[in-house]
Order: sequence, then C-alpha cells, then structure tokens
Amino acid sequence: MANISNDAVQADLILHNGRIATNDPQQPFVAALAIREGLIQAIGDDGEIIGHRGPLTRVVDLGRRTVIPGLNDSHLHLIRGGLNYNLELRWDGVPSLSLALQMLREQARRTPPGQWVRVVGGWSEFQFAERRLPTLDELNAAAPDTPVFILHLYCQAMLNQAALRAIGYTSDTHDPPGGMIARDKAGHPTGLLLAKPNAMILYATLAKGPKLPLEHQINSTRHFLRELSRLGVTSCIDAGGGFQNYPDDYQVVDELDRQGALTVRIAYNLFTQKPKEEKQDFARWMKMTAPGAGSDFYRNNGAGEMLVFSAADFEDFLEPRPDLPATMEGELAEVVGLLAANNWPFRLHATYDESISRFLDVLETVHRDVPIDRLGWFFDHAETISDRNIERVSALGGGIAVQHRMAFQGEYFVQRYGAKAAERTPPIRRMLEMGVPVGAGTDATRVASYNPFAALYWLVSGRTSGGLALYPASNRLSREEALRLYTVGSAGFSGEADKKGRLTVGQFADLCVLTADYFSVPESEIKALESVLTIVGGKPVYATQEFQRLDPPALPVLPEWSPVARFGGYGAPLMPHHANALASAPPCQAHRHGPLHQHDGLGGCMCWAF
Repeated sequence: MANISNDAVQADLILHNGRIATNDPQQPFVAALAIREGLIQAIGDDGEIIGHRGPLTRVVDLGRRTVIPGLNDSHLHLIRGGLNYNLELRWDGVPSLSLALQMLREQARRTPPGQWVRVVGGWSEFQFAERRLPTLDELNAAAPDTPVFILHLYCQAMLNQAALRAIGYTSDTHDPPGGMIARDKAGHPTGLLLAKPNAMILYATLAKGPKLPLEHQINSTRHFLRELSRLGVTSCIDAGGGFQNYPDDYQVVDELDRQGALTVRIAYNLFTQKPKEEKQDFARWMKMTAPGAGSDFYRNNGAGEMLVFSAADFEDFLEPRPDLPATMEGELAEVVGLLAANNWPFRLHATYDESISRFLDVLETVHRDVPIDRLGWFFDHAETISDRNIERVSALGGGIAVQHRMAFQGEYFVQRYGAKAAERTPPIRRMLEMGVPVGAGTDATRVASYNPFAALYWLVSGRTSGGLALYPASNRLSREEALRLYTVGSAGFSGEADKKGRLTVGQFADLCVLTADYFSVPESEIKALESVLTIVGGKPVYATQEFQRLDPPALPVLPEWSPVARFGGYGAPLMPHHANALASAPPCQAHRHGPLHQHDGLGGCMCWAF
C-alpha cells in the first residue's frame, strides 16, 4: 500500500521504476516516490504514485536503479576543506604511488611561481600497489622548483627542498613544542616533519602556504560541494578545525547560504582556537549565535570537536599513546560547565579509552550540578573505548560518532598493539547492543578520505584500504545497518532525525541514485559506488549518464591551474585513461606477477619488493 500524505495536490517531481530503499523497516523498498516543495509527498508502487502527477510534474524514470537516502557524514571538515579544495592535489583512491608521483610532477609543471602543490590527507601508503610512502628524493625529483607539502595522516608531513626554502626552515630553526623537524648529520632540515606527540607542527606549517582570494574560495567550496554530491552526500555535521575561526572563516558558507547555493546541508560545530582561552572563545560565541540558529541548510550545532587543547588525544599509531596533562580535568570542566549551563550541545575528540575515562570523570562531575543527559552530546572516534565506558556514555545520554580512520591506519595499530586489540577499533557492534546512539562519517579531509562509500565498505567488510582484515564478523555490520548509521544515525547528532535519514512522507527529499546496487554488488565494489543523480530538497544538484540533462550548469574551476581542473577529486576521475592502462598492462616479467596492478601504464613498474 502506498504511503501518501493527505495533500493530494500534484507533485513537483516523481521518480519511478526504481528500487528505492526507504530506511523504514515497515516498508523497506518501494518503486516510486513523489516530491513536493522539497519534501517526500508519497511513496509506493508506480501505479499508486502516478496519481500525484499533474501537468507541471517532472517525471524521471530510474531505469531500475537503486536509490538510497542522501548520505550524512557526521564528522566532516567541509567548511575548512572547501576553502582549500581547489588548491589540493588529491591522492584519495589513487591505486599506485607511481601514478600519484606522475600527478605530482604534472601539477608541479602547471603550478605558477609562488604557489604550492599540496597533498593534504585522505590517502594511505597501503592503498598503493607499492605499499610504501614516497621518498623525499622522489618529491625533489618530481618538483625541483615548486614547493610541495604532503600530509600523511596525523603522523608526518613531507616537504621538498623548495618548500623548505619558501617557509624558511633552516638549521637555525628550533623544533616547536610537540613536533620535530628531522635533520641530516649537518643539522639541516631534510623535509620530514614529525608529530611528536601532536599534529600542530603539521597544521602550522601548512598554514604558512598561500591562500586563495575570496572569489576563488567561493568557487573552491562550490566544487567541493559538487564533489560530495557526486558521492551521494547530502548532509554533514562540520566538526570545525584548527585555524578555522568563527566567524571569519565562515564568510564563504555564509555567502553561499544567502545565495541559496549550498547543495549539502551543513550543521556546524565551533572548534576552540586559543589554548588556555577556550572558555573565553565559547563565551564570546554564545553572544553571537546559538544551537539551532540558521536554516535547514546551514545551522549551528553547538561546540567541538575541540573543547580544550589539553584534551587533545590525537591518534598517531606510529607513536605511543599521548599522556594528557594534569590540567585537563579542570580546564575541561570549566568549558563543559559553561556549555551545559547555556544548553549548548557538544562533541569531543576522543581516541583512547584511557582519555575517555578521564573525560567521563569530568562529565559525570559536571552532570551532578548541571544535567547533560538531555543536551545532545557525543564523543568522536572512540577507537579503543571499553564496555565500561560505553555504559558510562549511555548513562549520561551521550552518543558516539565513528569514522573509518582505521581503514587508513589499521596496519599501524596492529603493528603497535596487535591484531587482537584491533578487532574492536571501535567496538561498533557493542555500542549498538548497549543502546548508544551511533552515527557514521569520515573525518575528512586531512586524515581519511571524504568518500562515504569507502567508509561504508569499511563498516561492512572490516578491512583497511590496503585490504587488511581487522574485524571478525561479530564487529562488522550488514549493509542495511551501515546505511542506517550513515543516514538516520548521523541525523540524530544534529537533532534532525525527524527531518532526514529516511525516504518517508514528510522527510526532506534528499536522495541519491547509484551506479550499482549497494545491497547486492560484491563487497569489494561498495567502495567504487557513486551517484548518477543526487537530489537535495527535491532539486537535482548533480547528474550524469542518462540523467545528464538534470545536471546544473557547469562551473569553471578557479584558479585555472588548480589540480581539480586537471584531475578532479576522489580517484582522479578526469583521468580515466589511467584506469584503462592499468587494466590492459602486460604482466611484469621481471617480478613474475599477474596481469593486474603491475604497471602504471606509463612504462613504470608498480611491483614492490622488500
């Protein structure tokens, strides 16, 4: 039976002849739906929905394609990422280091004097056929004159000699607190920057590079939004970030919101910027905005993910777990007390169970004076959280947002802590069994990739981007469960579960039509899925293939030398000939390997040996 609203007026848009996943257990799949004024008006069979057609209704035949609710990344640094997207060369999804270095060489030739080439996260050495990082010599050979900055997780950054000269790092430069500049025997910087124990040296160095002018930042953000639409993302919760101050660094999304040009719904958290002055940061922001302020496309979501700098337990599994300072409890209690007293929801970066135990001590103390169990707070990450601390989170009304960071660092974790410990990093199944709200996301763009299908693949398969099996079946999710976390689960963390996450009557008409059936493709192919039609608020924001006619007008890339103009985003989609070259490459006779993934299609061997 069709699920139809009482309003029988004609629909603005009807989608039919599809396999539409609703996320409603009472009616999990339907063939058609009707949309009116940005909301789902009706769902059901083709024959039932046709009654909503009028003379002005646009009707789209889905050709039996699978439709899912729009994906909602509960931890994405979209605002910061958008400001810089057009500046960044993305190695996300690139299958070989050989190809990545060729992209670097080509972009270095395209980049004008005074500008940098930046590869800023979203990749892992284990995704490459060679299973290794680039060397500093390779970077210097690929770009002898253009500054190159390459960020690798929270662990390290690699700079070529041109970048060292541009920044001014010399033998006289002192190591900053919490970081190390690697040096040769003569004391000269080699180009390797190490996070010991936190990533501030990496981000502070990146911040020294040239920035885009405002006009280009607007263009850059629009291209990042389009890239997310290509991958089916219709909503996110922005987790703030270092060097992203409010309101200065929000003027671009403010302007796009005023223009009605946002194509991804953003609920943003405010991330403190001043060590030892965190309480003053939040007190000032409380006079400027409030949770819920804004629109359905752009609204305040509270505080975090950084509340106080002393509580930063950055994960770098190449290094021992950091010990948080003794001042943390007092500083965190002050800030959480202020937030709770003013009804501000919050989120808190929390990697290790040892840190989480101390955080929960603080939260329980604050809760005794100012209840937080109805506030809408949650931890981010929680890779090693214990059952006992999951219970404590539940008792305080909290939730946990999980991301596929382990898909990029699982090998490092196993090396340090062992395969057994890695089996529950994080223990998502246990969280769900214990009734804790869970939402899914990526933590893109500086650690993991923003591709939600790579994260869904991780949730379902339990494997890293390099193919290492981390989790037993007991800590993996079904495809339906994973999708719910990425839709309904995430919507709960912005207080919008009544508006988004399902394709049912009255919810936002946010959805994506997929290249293949998420529910039945081989598991390994989940990470290769994309959207061929993405709709937000009933309006197409991205369309390709048979739906190309629905695509919004093309947008030029600014500046013209941007890596996005040449390579695109995830998987370098503007270079399809490389995929063909890989598939047709002959076997590597020198190493006696099979026909796939041996050559880069450019004459270089991609085999690797110890």
